[in-house]
Amino acid sequence: MSYTLEQFAADCRAALLAEPGPAGREQVRRHVERACSDADFVADNVRPDQAQERHLLYEDPDLGFCILAHVYRGARHSGPHDHADSWAIYGQAEGVTEMTDWRVLERPAAGRPGKVAAERVYSLTPGVAYLYNEGDVHSPSRAADTRLIRIEGVNLLGRKRDRYEVVQA
Repeated sequence: MSYTLEQFAADCRAALLAEPGPAGREQVRRHVERACSDADFVADNVRPDQAQERHLLYEDPDLGFCILAHVYRGARHSGPHDHADSWAIYGQAEGVTEMTDWRVLERPAAGRPGKVAAERVYSLTPGVAYLYNEGDVHSPSRAADTRLIRIEGVNLLGRKRDRYEVVQA
């Protein structure tokens, strides 16, 4: 039987209610991997024909976390970023995303961007999910079409995030 959006949301909610910190998020990450590995779930919820790149599937009314479907067409690259005072989980449903984790050398201050140096590069492949806790700086790069499920600890739409610039360490 296919994993449903309703069950996925309920599993994420239960994990975060039982353990609201990193341990609960790790359980949510495992649920994201299950969803990304379920072809029916992906076909039903992360549709290649969705109109917008970012599609809100579920927003928890009490805990505030969001389940999003992302569909990117063609090559895309994002600069180093964090998720403000939130956490996020990226789960690869289709295609490959090359992720770079960045070491913060200097935090943003007084309107100036922070400074970061590359720490590690790895690939997210279908069925793999990765947790980024508050303050974790990372950047995705995609060479072709990709689809993913992302969980945000809070809805980040329109939320101000810090800027970072890359330097050699």
